[in-house]
Formats: sequence, C-alpha cells, structure tokens
Amino acid sequence: MAYSKVVENFLRYVKIDTQSSEETSDRVPSTEKQRNLAKMLCQELTELGAKQVRYDEEHSYVYAVIPSNMDQPDTTEVPAVGFIAHMDTAPAVSGKHVNPRVIDDYDGKDIVLDPEANIVTYVADFPVLRSCRGKRLIVTDGNTLLGGDDKAGVAEIMAMAEHLLTHPEIKHGKVCIGFTPDEEVGNGVAYFDIKGFGADHAYTVDGGMLGDMSYECFHAAGAVLTVTGKSVHPGYAKNIMRNAIKLAYEFQGALPDECPENTEGYEGFYHVDNMRGNVEKAVADYIIRDHDRTKFEERKAVFVRTAEELNEKYGEGTFKVEMSDSYSNMREMIEKKMYIVDNAAEAMRRAGVEPVISAIRGGTDGARLSFEGLLCPNICTGSEGHHGRNEFACIEDMEKIVEILLNIVAITAGA
Repeated sequence: MAYSKVVENFLRYVKIDTQSSEETSDRVPSTEKQRNLAKMLCQELTELGAKQVRYDEEHSYVYAVIPSNMDQPDTTEVPAVGFIAHMDTAPAVSGKHVNPRVIDDYDGKDIVLDPEANIVTYVADFPVLRSCRGKRLIVTDGNTLLGGDDKAGVAEIMAMAEHLLTHPEIKHGKVCIGFTPDEEVGNGVAYFDIKGFGADHAYTVDGGMLGDMSYECFHAAGAVLTVTGKSVHPGYAKNIMRNAIKLAYEFQGALPDECPENTEGYEGFYHVDNMRGNVEKAVADYIIRDHDRTKFEERKAVFVRTAEELNEKYGEGTFKVEMSDSYSNMREMIEKKMYIVDNAAEAMRRAGVEPVISAIRGGTDGARLSFEGLLCPNICTGSEGHHGRNEFACIEDMEKIVEILLNIVAITAGA
C-alpha cells in the first residue's frame, strides 16, 4: 500500500526554514521561525479531525490526540502509544530556500547536485544508496541541507494520522502525537509536557534508512576548556609569553586519539567542536561520548586529569574545565520493558522489512524522555546524509515507514 501523502507533506515542510541556533539555545525555541511549521502542523491536525490539538505558545511544542475508537471494555487494556518528531533542522548547513529535487528511477550512480560548484553525492561516501537503485529519491540542489532530519519523521507521522482519521474502520487505541523544537541544539524536550502528551510509551521517528531501529544511544557530556595565557610583545617574548592557543593545542594532543573520525559502532570519543581565542585566552568546546557508563565516567575523568596534569606543568588555573552531562543511554530504561522494541520490530516484519537494531552514535529526544518516565525507542525515517548538502530521502522507504507506524498502532491495540 502506498501512502503518497507523505511525499506531499515532506516537500511542503522542507521549504519552511526551521533551523535552530546554538547561539540562542538558552531559550526554547532558539529561533522564532520554527513557530511557522509548528502553527501549520496545528492547523493541519485540526482540519484532519485530531482532538486535543494544542500549540505551546511559549515554547512552540505541538500536541494532538487521535482518540481510541475501540469499544469498551477493550480499550482499558490498550496502552496509549505516542509518536514524536522534531521540527528544527541542524545549524550546520543552511535550511533556507530548500529546493528539493525528485529523482525518478534512480540509477544507483553518483548524484550531481550542483555541477558548477562540483557538489556531488558519491555512492562511495553513502553506500546505502546502492539499496535505493530503481527507487525514487528526494535530494537537494547542493546549496542547503534537505531537512529529512527530522521533517521526514514529521511527514510520516502526519500521513499516519491522516490515514487513521480517514479510515475509521481501522480499530486502534489512543494515539498521541508530539512535535518538538530545538532537538538539534539539545533542548528538544526541555519543556515537553509528558503528562499532557498522554502516552504510556512512545517512539521518536528520527532515524536513518529503512529498517533502522535503536533503543540505545551514547552517554553524553559537554565540556568547556578555558586556557589562560600571558601576552607580551612578540619581539620581547622569550621566557615570558604563554600562548593560550598553543596550550589548548597541547591539551588536545594529550587526550587519547579517540575522535569521531577514528571511531565507529560502540566506540566512544572526545570531540573538539569549536575553538576560539588569542594569546591571552583560548576557549575550546568539547563533547564526550560513550555507550558504556563505566567507560563514559572514565573518559570524563581523563579529561579532567589532563587539565590537572598540565596545570602542574604551567601553573594552577592555567587550564579550567567546566563539564556537565547532557543525556544518558536510554537502554538502561528501555530494556526493562523490551516489548516496546519487540512491537516495533514486529511492525517492520509485517511490512516486509527486516529490522536492523543498532546503537545511535548520538542522541535523540527519546533519550531524555526515557529517563523522565516516557520510554521512547527510535525508528527510521528513510532519510540519510543528515546535516549536510548531500542529504537524501527515499520515497518508497518513507511510504513503507508510514505503514510501519500504522502497524505499531495495530500491534499495540492487540491486532
């Protein structure tokens, strides 16, 4: 069964700029433009006939409910299932003036996005493209990201909602829908109303290609390294100057060489994400990740110990570390009720898709929600190459994911 409305939804949503911002991440939403899509989704859900449609005026969350249509007393045994996707796109690449292009009958070869700028999506970089041969793809024009992360998830949830609301013969329990801002800057569920959302458990629809499913992610921390140097005239600096920039480099060199570009799978890392400063003061932003809690705590200890050892060399206070945890591996919570994962796997098999369970090398809104009481594994969207100009989405896979979401609803209802 094809759910072509998902493509129509997606092509509309990606043209709305919802890029979030690290610079203003102290407020939610971090950018006012995210409200444009939120208000559109509220209107569309209302017009479809969803109930309890609610727009959070302060923080720009969207909530809605498709009430159970099962007869009592059956409905008392059916858990309320939720689906969540985020509306913002990553700050890394522009999300303004997205110009999506549909490729019919993809030939499995490299995709030239912008011949003049020589922007090409190479199959060697994205080998998953080989599985898309003969299918239809949605790509960018090379000037922006696409927005599949996570407007593909938004479009799929909306298509699922429309199918349920226009086919009342399909029996289901309570279905809860939530759309969040600012996931890309770490604040996606900072003000999420779990109680008002109303689900017993939920799924974030925020993964990669068809079949992808995850219930574990990194333990994550953020760290800010501040290095204090001493500036004097470079012509007379011998034995006096202390260059904070060079000292920051020395700190980086003293860490284990376990960075994103050298690691994969369950391997954790230290990642310097930003560095700025001058001779007198340098500041570096780091993220620290590991799937194993014991290894994660050791990584944080190594980071702090490195600063302490360098302070012994250069003087107390030269290196200052500020560190805070960001989120934890949701597996610790979800594995207590693995039937939630099993339901999603069965939903995929019913759709003719073999589930591929993998650990997320990152985080989702579901990580924090799971520790706050709403268990929330993550499932695929049919898109890949996120946060860059080479992002793409497969139409047939997106349609199949709508079917998977409907299967989850049916399985949750005992069908």
